[in-house]
Amino acid sequence: MNTEINLVDIRAFVVIAEQRNFTLAAEVLGGSRSHLSKQLLSLETFLGVSLIIRTTRTQRLTEQGESFLLQCQQALQQIDLAVATTVESAEQLKGNIYINCVGGVIGEEIVVQLVNDFIQLYPDITVDLDFSSQRVDLIEDHFDAVFRMGELADSGLIARKLMDIKNCTLASPEYLAQYGHPTHPNQLNKFACIVGSINHWRFEKVGSAKESIEVAIKGNFRCKNGRAMKVSALAGNGIVRLPYLYCPEEIRANQLVEVFTDWHIPDTPFYVLYHKDKFQPERLKKFIQFTHEKFKTYLPDL
Repeated sequence: MNTEINLVDIRAFVVIAEQRNFTLAAEVLGGSRSHLSKQLLSLETFLGVSLIIRTTRTQRLTEQGESFLLQCQQALQQIDLAVATTVESAEQLKGNIYINCVGGVIGEEIVVQLVNDFIQLYPDITVDLDFSSQRVDLIEDHFDAVFRMGELADSGLIARKLMDIKNCTLASPEYLAQYGHPTHPNQLNKFACIVGSINHWRFEKVGSAKESIEVAIKGNFRCKNGRAMKVSALAGNGIVRLPYLYCPEEIRANQLVEVFTDWHIPDTPFYVLYHKDKFQPERLKKFIQFTHEKFKTYLPDL
């Protein structure tokens, strides 16, 4: 038996039964009498029963038709309610937004401040902010938006670039005084480095993106937390690669100094990613718009 019943035919039957007249039903549905008759016949053929007895003068429901009508009316009311609730939920500025973000200064200070200002502006919207560092899948992990650093693979997501993060190669003056000062990145393998999530550092010649080098580094301290890496560098444990955002005061105070003058680590792009969805809920549209317009106002004065 074919189980793919046509919902449009069911709606037509309900209207015909409620109006008790094909002409009136056709006016309600904006169709023709002949088309409604074909829809009713198609439904009866599918069910294998007569739902409405009709003559040239009158029509009446069969016993099966009366029972079917009652159940269809209840089911259609539930469907209409579900549709209305879904549309209302999507259009209203309420509900929850699930966000994944890198941690550290960017996530824990900049993005947190942005999110808090957003929910103050829209108090009926709630935000779940997750700092899991692993690469998440927006669909499988049920996130609406993700903040990410670095170049992105073509994932089919929409990516809005928010800023370029300046990176530094730093060390304490005490470490350099004790162990010497490298003059070229290829000398880093002779020095202790503080290692984060990347153990190959790419450098470009200042003023020439075409001249670049990638160096494998090693060290006695490995940690994926930028603040911990900064503390280790301040303690004189080695050379560190950090975003400038993490240590502007330490650089100004000469507690950490740039290791190279002729070489630099390329800037890291920072994005907000979200689904390519033309039916995006209004709450998420507002958050993406707010983030795009306001993000740079939360950056510290560097």
